[in-house]
Amino acid sequence: MTIKGAAASILSGERVALNFSGRLTGIATKTAAFVSKTKGTKARITCTRKTTPGLRLVEKLAVWHGGGFSHRYSLSDAILIKDNHIAAAGGVRQVLEASKAHASHMMAVEIEVDNLEQLTEVLKVGGVNVVLLDNMDNDMLSEAVSMVNGQVKTEASGNVTFERIASIAAAGVDYISSGALTHSVRTVDLGLDF
Repeated sequence: MTIKGAAASILSGERVALNFSGRLTGIATKTAAFVSKTKGTKARITCTRKTTPGLRLVEKLAVWHGGGFSHRYSLSDAILIKDNHIAAAGGVRQVLEASKAHASHMMAVEIEVDNLEQLTEVLKVGGVNVVLLDNMDNDMLSEAVSMVNGQVKTEASGNVTFERIASIAAAGVDYISSGALTHSVRTVDLGLDF
């Protein structure tokens, strides 16, 4: 990029511009690397809400530029039922019944499961759009995708490393979410020379 203007103005904004550009370029670059590992599969790489305070929109835009997608922009985008919600409600059935009773018919529901017994119960109760398969090894992921058999979308999350992306995608999941795309990114070292 070439910038023209008064030296004082350029220098006053140099550090902030380089910091933003370097961080966002790092996010896009890491996302593109993750996406490259999913070629030939249906899996989409998504970031999470684990973003820098005040920078959520630009960091999620950087993920998009890297070929990824956003899981959710805010808590109001969808209902995401996590392990603590299940425990507080007393079980999978109870939490799903509560969400059905209080959610708009337009609201998507995703539930996190960390074992196949929970997945079996989710599929019996129904009423979800996505099942988040949390911290599952590759064999369990494959079995879970087989159990779901296209009834709902599947998302792998937890222990998502660059080295595992290809094998996670090969398990047949629809989405692979990673907070590391935004919270553990290496900033690209950019500079400005007169």
